[in-house]
Amino acid sequence: MSGTLGLSRLVGADLRHHRGSFVGVAVAVFVASALVTGLGVLVESGIRGGLAPERYAAVDVVVGAPQQVDVPEDLPVPLRERVPLPADAARDIAALPGVDRVVADVTIPLSLQDAGADADAGGSVLVEAHPWPSTALTGFELREGGEPAAADEVVVTAGSGLAVGDAVVLAHGGVPSEYRVVGEVAAPVMPERGAHVFLSERRIDQLDPHEGAAQALGVFVSGVDPEQTAGAIREAFPDLIARTGDARGDVEFLDSGAARSTLVAIGSAFVGTCILVAMFIVAGTLSLSVQSRRRDYALLRAVGASPSQVHALVAREVLWVSAVAVLLGIAPGYLLSTVLQAAFVSGGVIPGDFALATGPLPAVGAVLLVLASAWGAARIAAARVAKLDPVEALRESATGAPAIGLPRIITGIVLAAAGISVSTVPLVVRGQVAAGAAAGAAMLLIVALAVLGPWLVSLSVRLVGTVLRRSSSAGFLASANAAAHSRRLASAILPIALGIGLGLVQIGAPSIIAAEAATQASAGVIADLRVAAPSGLSPEAVDVIREMAGVAEASGVALSAAVVDSFDFEGKLERAEHVLQGVDPENIAHSLDLRVREGSLADLDGIATVAVSTDAAQTLGLGIGGTVVGHLGDGSPLKATVVAVYERGLGFGDLTMAAEEVRAHTTTGLDAFALVAVDEGATGEVRAALEARGLLVTDGSGQEAAGAGAHAQNGWVNLVALLVILGYIAIAVVNTLVMATGERSRELALLQLIGSSRGQVRSMMRIEAVLVAVIAMVFGVVVAIPPLIGVSMGISGQPIPALPVLGSFLIVGAMGALALVAMWVGTTATMRTRPIDEIGSRQ
Repeated sequence: MSGTLGLSRLVGADLRHHRGSFVGVAVAVFVASALVTGLGVLVESGIRGGLAPERYAAVDVVVGAPQQVDVPEDLPVPLRERVPLPADAARDIAALPGVDRVVADVTIPLSLQDAGADADAGGSVLVEAHPWPSTALTGFELREGGEPAAADEVVVTAGSGLAVGDAVVLAHGGVPSEYRVVGEVAAPVMPERGAHVFLSERRIDQLDPHEGAAQALGVFVSGVDPEQTAGAIREAFPDLIARTGDARGDVEFLDSGAARSTLVAIGSAFVGTCILVAMFIVAGTLSLSVQSRRRDYALLRAVGASPSQVHALVAREVLWVSAVAVLLGIAPGYLLSTVLQAAFVSGGVIPGDFALATGPLPAVGAVLLVLASAWGAARIAAARVAKLDPVEALRESATGAPAIGLPRIITGIVLAAAGISVSTVPLVVRGQVAAGAAAGAAMLLIVALAVLGPWLVSLSVRLVGTVLRRSSSAGFLASANAAAHSRRLASAILPIALGIGLGLVQIGAPSIIAAEAATQASAGVIADLRVAAPSGLSPEAVDVIREMAGVAEASGVALSAAVVDSFDFEGKLERAEHVLQGVDPENIAHSLDLRVREGSLADLDGIATVAVSTDAAQTLGLGIGGTVVGHLGDGSPLKATVVAVYERGLGFGDLTMAAEEVRAHTTTGLDAFALVAVDEGATGEVRAALEARGLLVTDGSGQEAAGAGAHAQNGWVNLVALLVILGYIAIAVVNTLVMATGERSRELALLQLIGSSRGQVRSMMRIEAVLVAVIAMVFGVVVAIPPLIGVSMGISGQPIPALPVLGSFLIVGAMGALALVAMWVGTTATMRTRPIDEIGSRQ
């Protein structure tokens, strides 16, 4: 073993004679490689992927404003509203060399009423209106009729179902107007996203709350490379972005930039979690493999092998196996990325037409990360057998490893105490931070369980063993085996407990927050009706509602988002997105109850004042008179004094300002909906009158929590992550149990040779499987209880968490059933060989 050649031969011999021991390691590494590769594709797609342009397909360069707020040493935060361009941007860009002309584009949301089968419940379908000159950006050409000139003229696209001369009703912000179709246009490649119409520039200026300010600029070049012109624009105007090729879609579609950030965040977080889980599982599988070859290592130590040589032997064996497995896992990883993409599209997390980028970097990253993790797991697994005294090693090869030592028990108890302490964080800090604390507490408790696993399993087996020994001969054998091999049993129990604990916390914490948010939203709306329009409500529409007979109060509510600055304990700048709500302070008393604890909403006046939720006040360290600093949804600077603190932040958002100020910094300049309080007995009449105007009317009590869509997307992401991780754990559990059962072939053969029937042996294995399943389920549930109780108490004040019952039972039941299935498969495979042949095959 002193030379490299000798060690290589020994590695080869080990791999040939202990194939079964290494199959489990190979499977765990293979799955880890596929997962990391697939997630790496998502990260790369967040950097290089995107949406191909549709309406901007015919222009050379597209210019827009940056749609994000940069964060030092972290991912930028995407802005939800369209960032306005400088008023003179088109003129200045047109003056650059090589620029032929610059075309400004504006998008105004309208609703086409009485639109037939494609209409929503209110009889409307959304369309986007643009100024006539922007037809050049897509390559639209008149196929029939002429350009729109008057304010009531409109040009439609081919296939709209409308013909020249038709009269149509288009509503903006709930205010309908009649238009006459004067033309029809078609393009070589028609846009697939949404329906589009074209109005005169003057009419667009009248409809646009921002007075027709350009949202994007299309730059046509002449005689130069478009990328060269884009570079010149970026150099001359560093506050603007200029895109060519498929990157033009980033400016056209607001959800492209958000999808990029989402994929990078999701992929990075998933990769980190998968690597941790992979190390945990590979280390457990390797530990089982190493234990099955204790005699080999004992003999090596007895004939003079040093601890470093044993370490090198184990590491090289693992790296050989892992290198093959990780390469085999790359191709399935790229296929997995498309499955994950489809899952995120189904949940509305990313747009369906977002294109993935499939380069070699994810594969290279997977090879490096997974091999490094496997090497680390090998070092951990080899640590104990490498440092054993040779005589002690030989003794353990016959009697098994002793119980874990006192230092390990103390470490485990400290980690458990830390996990329970972190579980109490939601009692002090609420909101999404509480859910994050719950996940951290669960991981601490899971690590504590891993450290204390053999001791806890041994203790549990001794407690259960007193009953099993008296039940039957199979029960006696199962109890004796479990007590003698608690480490082996722990290697099967811990992954199942990991999956159950992690799964319950992953679905439990968001469920608790969502339930409380829905409760707050329902209790906070005291208005009788909620009124909306397909494209939003304009202030004029709200004024009309307010003047209707039977209406006591009508208040428009604008919804947006703000990026708020804060500082962590080390003074590092942090920026996080918060839901921003706009209300009318003078018309809210009978419509909305945010449960104000300090100050008054009546003090909201202009852009310089804000009300914050108790959660945000606590997180940001603010109170009455404090200052909220950050950026509004369109990137405009935010600096406002806190004039009120309210309790129902989960239901209505963390920030509330005057509606007129919020609307001014949204893309559409419209309210999301209006809350209407009516006179007693007039609800039916008011509802009928509102519906007759083409508005969407629902009961006020049906109000959806602010940010519910984002919460639903986060919940979907958590669910996908959970399914991926639980799937990996399930494979690892089956792998480990089949492997552990296969290593007991000599033991099962010996039991049959000394008089046990095959039925008794199978019965013993069934009892062991039930024992593994029950202990794992108990451990997993116990690990999840402190974090979930902490979140529930901190969020809703209730000690019993609002868990999804079916999902919780499925996680616990499915993970427990894995033990039964895996041990049945392993036992069936192991007992195929005749006992006498099995005994004769061993030295």
